[in-house]
Amino acid sequence: MTEQEEILKLRALLAEKERIIEKQTTELNKKDQLIEKQRIQIENMIQALLHARKKMFGSSSEKTQPDGQLSLFDSVQELAQELLKEQKKITVKSHEKTPRKSGVREEMLSGLPKEIEEYIINPEDNCPKCGSQLKVIGKQLIRTEVEFIPAKLKVKQIVRQVAKCESCGTKESANQSPVFVKAATPVPVLPHSISTPSMVAQIMYLKFVMGIPFNRQEKEWFRMGLVLTRADMANWIIRCSEEWFSPIYHKIHEYLISCELLHMDETRIQCNKEENRKASSNSFMWVMRSAASEPVQAAYFHYSTSRSTEVARSLLGDYKGYLITDAYSGYNKAGDYTRCLCWSHCRRYYIESIPLDNNGKEIPGSKGAEGREFINLLFKIEKEIENFSFEERKQKRQEASRPILDAFWSWVEKTSAMHTTNDKLTEALTYSTNQKKYLETFMEDGRIPISNNLCEANIKPFATARRAWLFADTPKGARANAVLYTIAETAKANDLDIYEYLKYLLEEMPNNNHNQHPEILDKYLPWSAELPDQCRLKTTHKKCLKR
Repeated sequence: MTEQEEILKLRALLAEKERIIEKQTTELNKKDQLIEKQRIQIENMIQALLHARKKMFGSSSEKTQPDGQLSLFDSVQELAQELLKEQKKITVKSHEKTPRKSGVREEMLSGLPKEIEEYIINPEDNCPKCGSQLKVIGKQLIRTEVEFIPAKLKVKQIVRQVAKCESCGTKESANQSPVFVKAATPVPVLPHSISTPSMVAQIMYLKFVMGIPFNRQEKEWFRMGLVLTRADMANWIIRCSEEWFSPIYHKIHEYLISCELLHMDETRIQCNKEENRKASSNSFMWVMRSAASEPVQAAYFHYSTSRSTEVARSLLGDYKGYLITDAYSGYNKAGDYTRCLCWSHCRRYYIESIPLDNNGKEIPGSKGAEGREFINLLFKIEKEIENFSFEERKQKRQEASRPILDAFWSWVEKTSAMHTTNDKLTEALTYSTNQKKYLETFMEDGRIPISNNLCEANIKPFATARRAWLFADTPKGARANAVLYTIAETAKANDLDIYEYLKYLLEEMPNNNHNQHPEILDKYLPWSAELPDQCRLKTTHKKCLKR
């Protein structure tokens, strides 16, 4: 082999080695990219786990603690300083906590019946020093206590008189048949049952207000001496909801549809025996709530197997006002109304994007914290103008909230252009960008709230109690849940004593001929001025609870 051939062979071998090295380098780069991608995924999963742990075991409040968060980034700090003049124009005097004043305990106990337990000196006792006779000169108050008197059950038998005409049925009478007259008695809440309005109302109150499921109530009734099964309680609730509460339930929906501002939301419920569906399938409880500015304060629950647009459309009908919701697409084409989105939901996305350390504490300086601070400024302004008239509120929003919104959208645009491996931040920025139009609807009218929190507050008792009772066994039971939560939450919104109101309806509805005279239903609605005083929540002696 010549020298030239050896050189060519060495060059070919070198070229082959370079190709192998290049191939291996390409493979290493791909593996590095895969490792980096997996590292980012792991980091996002760790953050998701930390946020889930914080949500489960940490504070449920989304309020930002006053720990200097505004200094996290210059833009918000500068923005706050720039808007300080405008904010001073609308700032109202903040409430300062004052120490408890004397007489608060007396005020708190003034609505309770009083009983004096007096201890006297034995008349035969003498002076312990000289043995002389003692003379009572007065009394001394030692302490004031509140005694708990347990509930009691008693058997009540309904007896009526029967009278017979002394003339009818005799030979001298024109009427040869004897005539009997029976005393009138009220219609029972459930015929052929031991139930009474007070008993059924107590079962309803414990389940739908206090969140105590039937299996736990069953034990308490047994302790009190009555064998009352959960099946019987469920049957009573279903029958009463269908026979006596449904007219009130539908009337509440009619009034809600006539409102100009509505909140809506939906939450999961499981129904075991829904036809052609697995027991583990998710059904939904839809909730409709009138806004705080409406003259009618009511909440309406509706059970459905679906979360589709058709359900929303059937509930809203021809509604043409403002609808405050989250960003669920099912509301997009459910009617001819104006959508308003919730800034609390938007803020929640940014909160979930804030990185946490291993102790669940926020790592300062994140973009998620910056986005949250913009939204916190909006809520701060809303807090300061909450007592203004609607027209003044609209004007102040244009003066103070508009600059914050403009700065926020500019920040969203700039931050979206940056590269980030934080999937939650990308999700928050995308949400804000896509929903900008509906997030700004609150600027149109001073009556529109900037969050859907009022509706979520009505859902919370249902969601909390659901952890105890877990599911509805039948569709009838699920619909009874909707009816009773509607009655209870609407009564609460109108400052009623919920137990007394339920008891009043169960006494009145079987005997008021509402089927023949539906116009009388208005007097039984939770906001009716004709409700008796016993249905009103006694709050005059509870001012001491307000801080």
